[in-house]
Amino acid sequence: MAKDPANPGRIKQIRMVAQIIKKANPKGMPIVYGSVVGVLVLAVVLGLLLNSVVYAVILGIPVALLVGMIVFGQLAQKAQFSLLHGQPGATYAILQGMRGNWYVEEKPVAVNREQDLVFRVVGFPGVILVSEGPGNRVQRMLVAEKKRVQRVAIDVPVYDVQCGDGEGQVPIAKLQRHLMKLPRNLKKPAVSEINNRMRALTPSIPMPKGPMPKGARMPKTPKAPKAR
Repeated sequence: MAKDPANPGRIKQIRMVAQIIKKANPKGMPIVYGSVVGVLVLAVVLGLLLNSVVYAVILGIPVALLVGMIVFGQLAQKAQFSLLHGQPGATYAILQGMRGNWYVEEKPVAVNREQDLVFRVVGFPGVILVSEGPGNRVQRMLVAEKKRVQRVAIDVPVYDVQCGDGEGQVPIAKLQRHLMKLPRNLKKPAVSEINNRMRALTPSIPMPKGPMPKGARMPKTPKAPKAR
């Protein structure tokens, strides 16, 4: 069976993510290697103290790999935020990476002449409108889109979130965490039903042109091995 080029193998994924980390932070990968070596050295030292080096090394290898993959994942996430910061459509790239029962509309639901954007997310909290751009320009867009949503999604909570570096805005690095902290107001069947209703509202608005590549999500970091 031929391999799907859109789904690279695990080794290739690791290399891709490692290159992104290196580009964003040249010290990133040495930190990953150092964390692995540090755990192994600690395992050997404990083995010498307990007079059981072989057992300590056997146990220390999976633990070292686990620690290394955790550090690797954290650095990969920081690299993603660093590379996406300030790019058109960066907010959408971050929203796409959310795990769980979240529906992210592929195209912006509102855009102005300055290329400020509003994206729509449907999840357990309800309908969430996330803007990208200066607060003084996106506020009117959010208010208008919120009215449109409320005409269709009656009695459904509608939140508006400004993503950016301005006062009162949520930095892109904290956007996912901010949405996850919103109250869970809907059950799973209701989330799907609301999303279907919302899709009928989506206008045909293209993504803005710019340096943001299509499908700008980071390659998924491989799962860390479980320590035995």
